[in-house]
Amino acid sequence: MDRSSVIKLIQVGYTEDEIGQRVPVENSRDVFCNIESISGKEWIEVGQIGMNPEFKISMFCYDYENEMIVEIDGKRYAVYRTYRAKNETLELYLERKAGI
Repeated sequence: MDRSSVIKLIQVGYTEDEIGQRVPVENSRDVFCNIESISGKEWIEVGQIGMNPEFKISMFCYDYENEMIVEIDGKRYAVYRTYRAKNETLELYLERKAGI
């Protein structure tokens, strides 16, 4: 795996404002990875349950801290599943999702 692409992993936390409302706060960081297309089998299986799969990201497993939003070239994607592969590699499966 070449890991020549850079993505932004985004973690959403919450804080309270001056009147006690929960306000989302995003923390992001850049990570090197390999970006691949979703396989036809994955696209069909996930599409049947109403999801819109787009990419598979392969990265070093220790770089991932359970972030659920990934930004690639300014576009945001949701992580719908992860897979721990061999050789300390983690795969993130991403979908386009409204509201992220």
